[in-house]
Amino acid sequence: MSRRPIIGITLDSEEPGGYSKMPWYALRRNYCDSVVECGGLPLPLPHHPDLAEDYLDRLDALIVSGGAFDVDPALFGEDSRHPTVTLNATRTAFEMRILTGALARDLPILGICGGQQVLNVALGGTLIQHIPDEVEGALAHEQPNPRTEPGHEIEIVAGTRLAAIVGAGRTVVNSAHHQAVKQVAPGCIVDALAPDGVIEGIEAPDRRFCIGVQWHPEFLIGPADAKVLSALVEAARQ
Repeated sequence: MSRRPIIGITLDSEEPGGYSKMPWYALRRNYCDSVVECGGLPLPLPHHPDLAEDYLDRLDALIVSGGAFDVDPALFGEDSRHPTVTLNATRTAFEMRILTGALARDLPILGICGGQQVLNVALGGTLIQHIPDEVEGALAHEQPNPRTEPGHEIEIVAGTRLAAIVGAGRTVVNSAHHQAVKQVAPGCIVDALAPDGVIEGIEAPDRRFCIGVQWHPEFLIGPADAKVLSALVEAARQ
């Protein structure tokens, strides 16, 4: 492929206030800038579930971005909802629809932070609803320092595709989440772990490229970040 591959990126949605008196979409510039820097052509995706297949007809890969909301626990079989859980039903419906279509086409997929969580749920896994209540001795996964700085180390699991991309061993990442993967989806494996045991990365080895990371590689703060995004773009070229 001689042209830049088109990388769809899911948007966040906001209620009136701040930027506009009307409802509005949002996406940090570094999502798009980092994709451009790694050789792709970013295409932000508005939330129209009925148009998911039309979007997918035009995409070479998909990034499911993070956001300040949570996946509805009902979608992974839980009856109760932790008090900290905040929903964005419209966005989740769109991301579940476009992920289902992308998985059916074996399109390259990268889930980032909340995007890893919705990817795991779409594939049949479950989530920890609130890390401090379920993980004894948990790190500060909602790091107090700026997101442009590392929050903690992770261990990349040897023998995984992620390790082939960024190298096995330890690296530093930022951290901005209160939920995480609990039961890994069927067909997926863990490829990165925090020192407290929280799952920081998953992948589906039998798929063309299907990786979720719990951190935000679009900030390009650690040695693994650009490698992950570049690997997605390269998969989209094939």
